Amino acid sequence: MNANRPSIPNELRELMAEIGPRWTPGSHVKLMLDRFSDLHRSAPEQHLQIRANVSYGSHPRQQFDVYLPGDDRPDRAAVLFVHGGAFLDGHRNRTDQIYANVLRYFAANGVVGINIGYRLADDTKYPGATDDIGAVVAWAHEHATEMGFDRSRIFLMGHSAGAAHTGSYTYDRRRRPANGPGLAGHLVVSGRVRAETLPENPNARKVVAYYGTDDPSVLADVSPVTHIGPDSVPTFVAWSEFENPLIDLHCAELVFRLAQAKHRSPPVMWLRGHNHTSAIAHINTADDLLGRALLDFINDPR
Repeated sequence: MNANRPSIPNELRELMAEIGPRWTPGSHVKLMLDRFSDLHRSAPEQHLQIRANVSYGSHPRQQFDVYLPGDDRPDRAAVLFVHGGAFLDGHRNRTDQIYANVLRYFAANGVVGINIGYRLADDTKYPGATDDIGAVVAWAHEHATEMGFDRSRIFLMGHSAGAAHTGSYTYDRRRRPANGPGLAGHLVVSGRVRAETLPENPNARKVVAYYGTDDPSVLADVSPVTHIGPDSVPTFVAWSEFENPLIDLHCAELVFRLAQAKHRSPPVMWLRGHNHTSAIAHINTADDLLGRALLDFINDPR
């Protein structure tokens, strides 16, 4: 347990259970963002070195923030985090606390955190966001010594639609350098790793907005899960009990395809009582079962 961070109060857990599977993306996402932002604000300040608004392109969203641990070990790992938002929404700093909570947790535990912004579907279509992610991975390799981490220990992490972009870069040979993705591993939390427009998908319109089509064969071709193979990088997968519809199936399919390709299951976590937003928003609270599992994977990717 992380004794210096706030516990999720029973009232909030009861609210999450009450909402449960009755998931309304707009109102419930905002409610969770507001409640968990308040919770993080109640915590003691973490004194970390932050390099904010580092630009890697000309678009205002082509920026990232670097969170540096207090120590100075040369063998530190780095996690490059990519937020969600259903392709048309979201920001790396969705509130003053989220998604910085993810990178603060990693930095407090000795891992360099990079919080990536990228262009959304109203500014770029597929594969523009994935290309943005690739540009930051290249930056991380070039600046590893300066930032104080080991370039052989770079991990990419995606939440929700962010995992569509990280997954494309990680698994699809067309979307990464010829010599490979340059990653030690991939962390997926509630990831939209299959592109589809099924009736149950409340964000089907937004999928079309980014990928430019509702043709099932084209969407299958651009889906990260269809590019899994025996040489895919080590991957950790987590999802919640109360997910945005179909995302639990997407994550389960990713686990199955990885297990099928590698003849062993990847590490997996199912988050009881959590929903699509709380899965990522609760990181850096005293409830750090997911955080510890992420750190274990970073220390020993498999």
